[in-house]
Amino acid sequence: MPIKIDSMLPARTVLEKENIFVMTPERASKQDIRPLEIAIVNLMPTKMDTETQLLRLLSNTPLQINISLIQIEGHISKHTHPEHLERFYMSSEKLYEKKFDGMIITGAPVEQLPFEKVDYWSELCKIMDYAKKNVFCTLYICWGAMAGLYHLYGIQKHLTATKYSGIYYSKLIVPTEPLLRGFDDFFPVPTSRHTKILPQDIVKCPNLTLLANSSVTGVTLAKSNDGRSIFMTGHLEYDSDTLFKEYMRDKEKGLKIDIPENYFTNDDPNLPIVSKWRSTAHLFYSNWLNYYVYQATPYRLTDI
Repeated sequence: MPIKIDSMLPARTVLEKENIFVMTPERASKQDIRPLEIAIVNLMPTKMDTETQLLRLLSNTPLQINISLIQIEGHISKHTHPEHLERFYMSSEKLYEKKFDGMIITGAPVEQLPFEKVDYWSELCKIMDYAKKNVFCTLYICWGAMAGLYHLYGIQKHLTATKYSGIYYSKLIVPTEPLLRGFDDFFPVPTSRHTKILPQDIVKCPNLTLLANSSVTGVTLAKSNDGRSIFMTGHLEYDSDTLFKEYMRDKEKGLKIDIPENYFTNDDPNLPIVSKWRSTAHLFYSNWLNYYVYQATPYRLTDI
C-alpha cells in the first residue's frame, strides 16, 4: 500500500528514487477505491488444490477482490468433477464479455508437448490476445509463463535431460523492482518442470526485462516493459506437500524420478518437509496486486 506524506518532505525524493510508492495528500483526496476484478484461468489438473493455493495468497492484502474462475471452452477436465466446474467456473466465451484488473494463467502438465499440439492451444492464444487489451496485468505461471513468452514474443522453451523438481534459489537481478520489494538477494522457488527458458533469450528481447534467474533452472521471473505481463516460471503458490505428492505420483507411474532437491530434511522422504518459500510467496503476490494491479489499473474497468 502507498504511504501518504507531505509533497515537500525531503524523504519523498529518496523514496521515489527507490521506486517506493508515495502519495501526496492532494492525490489521496482524489483517490477512488473499488474491488479488484481478478480472473484465474486454471489449467492445472488438481483444480481445487490450485484454487485454494492461489486464493490463500491473493487474500493476504487489505484489498477487496472479486474472483472469476475460468475454464477453457471445449476442453474436458479429467480430474475435476463436471459439477464443480459448472457451479464455480466461467467459460472462456463468457470471459470475453468482461474486462479485468488482473488475470492469472496457471501452469499445466503439458510442457513436453509442442505448444501447437496442446488440445486447447488455439483457445488459450485467444485468451492471451484478449488479455492484452482487456486485462490490466496478467501473471503467467510455470507452463503458462512459457506459453505466454512463446505466443507473445516468440521465445522458445528448451527441454531438459531430467526433470527439475525441488526448491531452487534464484538471484534477484533488479533490486529496485517493485515486484521484488522486500526479497532477499537469493530467494527460494518451488519448481516442477522438464523445460527452461534461457536468460539470454529474455535479455535480447527489447520488450522484456529479466528480473530473476536461477543458475540451474534458467529464467525465474521476467516482465514486459509496459508492466502488463509478468512471467513466473516457478510455483510459489505450492503447498508444503505438493512436490511430495507429485514425486509419489511419478513413482507410482514407474517414471524415473529423482528425489526433489533441497526439499526433504536431509534429502530423506521419510523425514518432515520444511517449507522455505511461504513468506516469499505471500510477498510476491502482495507486491503484484499492489504495484502492478491496484496502484496502476484505471478506476473504471471500461478504460482498460
